[in-house]
Formats: sequence, structure tokens, C-alpha cells
Amino acid sequence: MDIENHGLYPSFNTLRVGLRYRLINFGEVFEFEVLEILGDDEALVRSLDTLETFRISELIKFGRGPDFDFVEVK
Repeated sequence: MDIENHGLYPSFNTLRVGLRYRLINFGEVFEFEVLEILGDDEALVRSLDTLETFRISELIKFGRGPDFDFVEVK
């Protein structure tokens, strides 16, 4: 599906502790659980695949691709 986002991206400010999300960026898919909100657009998360803990900013340190999106995983 090809969706033009007109420069608008979902905000990490909508993340909630304890919920799980799927993030897509530059064709890569990351699934994670939010452990702690650290501030505006920053959170401590745990990968659901590797159980590694990292900051959400590490997932977008190379920018936000044209396919950037994230959704809550039920």
C-alpha cells in the first residue's frame, strides 16, 4: 500500500507504558513493548524478538523513511 504522508508522521508522544507496538522504517519491522516514558518523543522499550532494551530514538537515528509508521499490536 502506497500512502503519501505529506511530511506528517505519527508522534511517539502517543506511546503508553505496557503497550506493544510495531514500527516500520526503511523497510525494517520492529516490535517492542514500552517500559518507560523518558520525555518528549523518547521512551525505553524492549524488543519483542530479542528482549533487548533500548531507547526509541535508536530506531530512527538515521531518519524516518517514506514508509515510517507505527501501530499498537493487540
